[in-house]
Amino acid sequence: MNIVVIGEGGHSKVIRDIIRSKPLNQIVAMLDDKYSELTYREGMYQGPISAAHQLRDLGRELKWVVAIGNNEIRKSIVMKLGLPYEDYVTLIHETAVISPSATLGHGSVIMANAVIHADAHIGHHTVMNTGSIVEHDCQIADYVHIAPRATLTGAVVIQEGSMIGAGATIIPGKQVGEWATVGAGATVIHDVPSFRTAIGTPAILMTTK
Repeated sequence: MNIVVIGEGGHSKVIRDIIRSKPLNQIVAMLDDKYSELTYREGMYQGPISAAHQLRDLGRELKWVVAIGNNEIRKSIVMKLGLPYEDYVTLIHETAVISPSATLGHGSVIMANAVIHADAHIGHHTVMNTGSIVEHDCQIADYVHIAPRATLTGAVVIQEGSMIGAGATIIPGKQVGEWATVGAGATVIHDVPSFRTAIGTPAILMTTK
């Protein structure tokens, strides 16, 4: 599989390791706005994100992944590219445990030792980071990031764009609204409204100015 990786920061390093762990995968291009023009060297293209259309014109069958941890930036790049969902590759680390009844969206990344249980749904372009746990019947929307060691117990709903911090726990049946943030180590026992931040144990909403 020929894969184009968008983003060349720290998050991208982990994603590239997952890609390279499969012998049939090949990274054919790295796109990042630190580059000013598209070049080809040592068997790989490098260039700005705006060069994506040039790669599409090469006539090769390509798969894409947006390797950027920030949810807003990841969504903005996907929107600008305008590629069909089917053109994005879903990457799964070999140590991840995924129920056969779980569903995974396009462009999502499931990292080492992540666990996704029965009838859970993971949306498009979502990050399940190292050691994160999604229990049965959880519903996770697009552009979400579940940080390392976060635990979503049964039937939790996470709406679009939300960030669940490292080591956070959300008790069964609770919801986190769109583009909300749950702080690292927080224990969520009440719903978190959209565009709000919850921190602490038990989690409380931070005041807005």
